[in-house]
Amino acid sequence: MIAIILLSVAIVSLISFVGVLFLGFNDAILGKILMILVSFASGSLLGGAFLHLIPSSIERLCSDVVFQSVIAGIVIFFFIEKFLYWRHCHDGKCPVHMFAYLNLVGDGIHNFVDGMIIAASFLASASLGLATTIATILHEIPQEIGDFGVLMYAGLKKRRALAYNFISALTSVAGALITYFFYGIFNLLYSSATFLLPLAAGGFIYIAATDLMPELHKKRDLRESSAQLTALLLGLTLMWLLKHLE
Repeated sequence: MIAIILLSVAIVSLISFVGVLFLGFNDAILGKILMILVSFASGSLLGGAFLHLIPSSIERLCSDVVFQSVIAGIVIFFFIEKFLYWRHCHDGKCPVHMFAYLNLVGDGIHNFVDGMIIAASFLASASLGLATTIATILHEIPQEIGDFGVLMYAGLKKRRALAYNFISALTSVAGALITYFFYGIFNLLYSSATFLLPLAAGGFIYIAATDLMPELHKKRDLRESSAQLTALLLGLTLMWLLKHLE
């Protein structure tokens, strides 16, 4: 069973390499579509937070606790960005913007819990594990495309963005292993991990609303603005459709 679980989370982790589709583009072309990817990422992050993470948390936790944790996540990510920005960007210029690392942290937390859910599903039954893996893959594809765009826009080179995204995705393996070897106390472990979901949701909301969407406002051209709005709505729509598919 452990082999099937590890194979499943490995496949999910490899979805992080979806950005390889953009490696063939030269910098000029990639620069033109980068804002579209950032817009898509904004919609995916907001959709992931409000349509997936928060509802999943409310199914397992008191709603007051969930929303307090979402607020805590926003404050924590604000504090991290503010502190690290002050520490490393005294002149207001950074080779890599801090929201790249914030996005990796939030996605890593999300992937860790996904790994726990996949492992627990397989331990319950093979069919449930397969269904959970497929559902996870479906909602990871649009999110990983957006994540790659965020990392690129933040200043990371293409190959480094892919590598960092993959490292963040590997937290799902850790979540799966912990669940498998400590399944006897899984309910306690999962209850604790569930608190991470609204924290990650708060991080996604913070990144989308304070780091990404303000960047979109820098483009005033009507055609570009329309394309950005379309990409943002596409990200939201895909997350809504995946919610109903799951």
